[in-house]
Amino acid sequence: MMVPFFDLTRQYKRIKREILSATLRVYEKGRFILGEEVSAFEKEFSHYCGVRYGVGVGSGTDALYLALKAAGIGEGDEVVTVANSFVATALAISFTGARPLFVDIDPKTYTMDPNHLELLLKHLKAKGRGEKIKAVVPVHLYGHPAEMDSIMDIAHRYDLIVIEDACQAHGAKYGKKKVGSFGAMGCFSFYPTKNLGGYGDGGMVVTHHKKYDQKLRLLRCYGERGKYQHILKGHNSRLDEVQAAILRVKLKYLDQWNAERRRKALIYSRMLESTGGSCPVEKEPRIHVYHLYVIRTRKRDALQAFLKERGIEILIHYPIPIHLQRAYKDLGYRKGDLPLTELCSREILSLPFYPEIRESEIEEVATQIENFYKGDGAL
Repeated sequence: MMVPFFDLTRQYKRIKREILSATLRVYEKGRFILGEEVSAFEKEFSHYCGVRYGVGVGSGTDALYLALKAAGIGEGDEVVTVANSFVATALAISFTGARPLFVDIDPKTYTMDPNHLELLLKHLKAKGRGEKIKAVVPVHLYGHPAEMDSIMDIAHRYDLIVIEDACQAHGAKYGKKKVGSFGAMGCFSFYPTKNLGGYGDGGMVVTHHKKYDQKLRLLRCYGERGKYQHILKGHNSRLDEVQAAILRVKLKYLDQWNAERRRKALIYSRMLESTGGSCPVEKEPRIHVYHLYVIRTRKRDALQAFLKERGIEILIHYPIPIHLQRAYKDLGYRKGDLPLTELCSREILSLPFYPEIRESEIEEVATQIENFYKGDGAL
């Protein structure tokens, strides 16, 4: 059986009529930039996240970058994040002129370890560098929230701004609150494969604070307050009307699709129990929305090749941590500096997963993994 890693056409077929109706509505109005659809979606998604404001932008990367800019992060500043994320997390920091600093992770949840965060801050403060650090960017990776209570407490004690990278965690919760509602700002991507994805690029910054909402609206559109009145050096990063209309349709189904993800993740985990594998965890009080279903195995490369030979598409998120990427060689990190991050990067494997994946496909993947490990012990 051929098992694709992701198939966007299945979801489209379920909501085809609504999507076509929504896009036709935009075409007939003839307004494609910052119109009624964007405004309505900003209100609907920010309300969904439990915050007051939402600002639609061109991508998740832009959401992170513009949030940092709105927070005043710039040349000479330092921002703490993690290295086991898509490179956009660090690039957004670099685009402001600031320097990313990396801390190690919890090897079970793959999210920022607050203990390592505090150790770094104490170390830098003792060296007289504490004043350079201005912000923390925790990443809610694979759909599992970071340890926000501890991170917010540490940030408060060190007077740091928290900007959440929630690009993989639409609808995930920490306690009773959704991710994106803890820090000064929360950043989301609407890339097509996300839990809430459009049919192109798109992103949003959500915030409780009017001052950030106002600043973001200037930054996303040339720093323009009135027609041809530019009060700061802004950018061109706007969520378009067609994407907003599509996302408004899909937002209505997000909780349903997340519930499907959780149900099917449980099927995977139950079927893989016999392998003794390292399956995803959900640490209380967090609600995982399984953007990806990621296992760990010491025989990752061999298992990946085995599954590929049998028509099962497998990916790795992410094989090279950011601190070891050639693009960030200038930061001076070396192998061994983030041992848990580096260990996980050698062992993680993302299995085919999305709301519409068939149970028969999950069974095929799990059966082939069992076949690989028969008589060979645990993952």
